[in-house]
Amino acid sequence: MSGPVANNIFRSSGVIAAAAGGLSWQTVVTASTLTAEAGNGYWINTTSNACTITLPSAATAGDQIIFVDYARTWGTNEIIIDSNGLNFQGEPDTYTVDYDTSGQAVNLVYSGATIGWTPSSDIVNALEPVQPPTQKAIFAYGFNSSNASVSMSNLMNSSGVIATDVSGVGTARFALAAATYGGDKAVFGYGRHTGSTGVSLKNLVNNSGVVAADVTGVGTGRFDLAAASYGVGLAIFAYGAVGADPNYTAVSNLVNTSGVIASDVSAVGTARRSLAAVGYGGDKAIFAYGNTGSRVNTRNLVSNSGVVASDASGAGTARENLAATSYGGLAAGTSIFAYGAASPYYSMSNKVSNSGVLASDVTGVGTARNDLTATNYGGDKGAFAYGINGAGKLSIKNLVNSSGVIGSDVTGVGTQRGNNAAAGFSFST
Repeated sequence: MSGPVANNIFRSSGVIAAAAGGLSWQTVVTASTLTAEAGNGYWINTTSNACTITLPSAATAGDQIIFVDYARTWGTNEIIIDSNGLNFQGEPDTYTVDYDTSGQAVNLVYSGATIGWTPSSDIVNALEPVQPPTQKAIFAYGFNSSNASVSMSNLMNSSGVIATDVSGVGTARFALAAATYGGDKAVFGYGRHTGSTGVSLKNLVNNSGVVAADVTGVGTGRFDLAAASYGVGLAIFAYGAVGADPNYTAVSNLVNTSGVIASDVSAVGTARRSLAAVGYGGDKAIFAYGNTGSRVNTRNLVSNSGVVASDASGAGTARENLAATSYGGLAAGTSIFAYGAASPYYSMSNKVSNSGVLASDVTGVGTARNDLTATNYGGDKGAFAYGINGAGKLSIKNLVNSSGVIGSDVTGVGTQRGNNAAAGFSFST
């Protein structure tokens, strides 16, 4: 038997056995440096930075130290081992030792002066539990056939059925954006009420689809922006128009898992309006297309930590006022942009792979239109709904199956309107 008596437990047979080698687990380490001690276990959180770990300068055979990737971020920010004058797997400490695989755990045991510290295991743990997929969705706000702003909403169930109008909550507005946050809730943000300037407010939606009252002062007021989910339970609003043309911006605002919208992040990429955004790859997002004074097919990828990348050349026809939704579920990580306008209105689509590659045009299905919205639903499907074309405001939807095939028109899904927004919510069907 080894280890302090306090660290030993009784087996069911009554035999005493050491618990976890007598290790003492320390609080989570977030610093960029750590001086480790034998007999300890360390959770190393490298979300914000790499960590250089200095091992003890003296050790006895059998000494043990364990390091665990706390946030599954070693693949982004590695840990570096400084063996502090002792050998590491038979090599002197002039050699660089790092671990850069997300989800890894390293169990080091000191074997003596010749070999020194040796990993008795350096396994990669299975991925953390994945949250269940969003099942329901909500469409809300916009402007109607009388060109009046509304604050009504329509819930969509896990079968893709859009319910009748629900009287709205909050400021009536249009040209806003929405995204899922916290896994099973939604947030509507920004938009335009009257005049030519955007508003700075949000309305949270709980996991029952109830829209909350206005919360004001959430970054630069703007409209014709886009929003998407990324990471785990996070979201981002970005781009849009601040006021009358050509007063465009490329600022972004991150949303945490509690629905708090952060202050402005300095602009990245070309300032533009009337674009669309969607998640892809399970934990990243893409903003694409829009208007910079002329229609573009520019795209900007967003990492799983919410960093917006610089412009990349897009794919397909340059256009504006389109929409995007994910499909295929989190594991597939695929999405699709569709519809929009240049001249005339379009019924075309462009798929997004799970690595963020935007495909070329595919001739669309259903009524050509712009100023519509889209959302995921049912775990692995999507829906495009509402919009405007030469016939005016529309009350129409096109469902997207789990393979990304857009279905034909279904009409009569609530009040005809355009420039509204939509997002998924609820883990329950």
